[in-house]
Amino acid sequence: MEKVIVRIALLPDDYLPSSTLVHAKMFHELALELIKQGHDVVVITPGLPDQSDKLVIDNIDGVTIWRFRAGLRRGVGKLKRALNESLLSFKAWDAVKYEIEKAPFDLCVNYSPTIFFGGFVSKLKQKYGTYVYLILRDMFPQWIIDEGMISEHSLIAKYFRYFEHLNYRASDKIGLMSRANIEFFSRINPQYKNLEVLHNWASLAPVELESYSINIREQLKIEDKTVFFYGGNIGHAQDMSNLIRLAEGMKIYEEAHFLFVGQGDEFELIKSLKEEKGLVNVSILPSVSQSEYKELLTQVDVGLFSLARTHKAHNFPGKLLGYMVESLPILGSVNEGNDVINYINESESGMAFVNGEDSALLEGAHKLLVEPNLRTQMGENAYKLLKHHFSVEQASQTILLAMEESA
Repeated sequence: MEKVIVRIALLPDDYLPSSTLVHAKMFHELALELIKQGHDVVVITPGLPDQSDKLVIDNIDGVTIWRFRAGLRRGVGKLKRALNESLLSFKAWDAVKYEIEKAPFDLCVNYSPTIFFGGFVSKLKQKYGTYVYLILRDMFPQWIIDEGMISEHSLIAKYFRYFEHLNYRASDKIGLMSRANIEFFSRINPQYKNLEVLHNWASLAPVELESYSINIREQLKIEDKTVFFYGGNIGHAQDMSNLIRLAEGMKIYEEAHFLFVGQGDEFELIKSLKEEKGLVNVSILPSVSQSEYKELLTQVDVGLFSLARTHKAHNFPGKLLGYMVESLPILGSVNEGNDVINYINESESGMAFVNGEDSALLEGAHKLLVEPNLRTQMGENAYKLLKHHFSVEQASQTILLAMEESA
């Protein structure tokens, strides 16, 4: 039987080379995998507000990228961000509609957050019959309601809910990152039945380097330390004070060092907490490029993660995939009931706890510090976990199969 070539639009709200976000890297790896399978792939993503044309087409590693002119959505005030995100569908359609008319898409893979591409994918679906697969990661605005940042009954919540449900209604299939997430989503939104598990993914190939462009151990003078590393968003949802408490508990061990690299709303908070508590065992650096981030992962010993205990959804932090690729043991704590705890502990890929179990987290960190053989074994198990459950090949097969089964 002849293989069917599918024309696919990937719709992330950020992309390489400028993005430092995990999902930008994930979508690039998905694009490469789908192209390797012989499919026709285009990434449609917001560009810059000052780009010369409303649509700029470029190419990275053989991936065609359509960047439509759009306002900034990160590093700006909340109101400006909400406005610029609200315009994403309009800006995207205005920029690419003539290109799509020439060659419509069979499949569109939409990524949320953002919740504001619902209007765009609705047009694809209605005009061309495009199959829409939504990869749902943060249940926004639910998590900011859970965190008490806005009220459930406020006008802003109703505004966000409108776009959230427009996104869901436009989707033929919604892929959530775990079974626990499906159960949580279904309790809030029982009207949507088109759900399945789609794990986060990563390419299985570790970084191969002849030399480092950034030698972090030399730069920070921590050549002889065991480095506990956190990389990614440093925001309210991560509860970074959780990891600061861990570093404070570990400061009696001179051979341990904590390195935090990223950006977000709590970046300044953890810098001030470091100074307030006199944590000489902590280094905090701003976000780096994707290539530099990959290099950092080859120079550290333990991968850290954290989620706020008040979280109701059961996120599988994307940063864990990078740790797994480089065979790093994983250590962290999350909200109660999050099945990432089961994945890590049952596979012996590291140690995961409920946020607030500070003494258990500290004990786990000490165990990984003093037992290098345990670090090695857990790191190897982490790579096996990635290979069996979180490969980009499996993700692409799940998405394509959903479309095939609908035909």
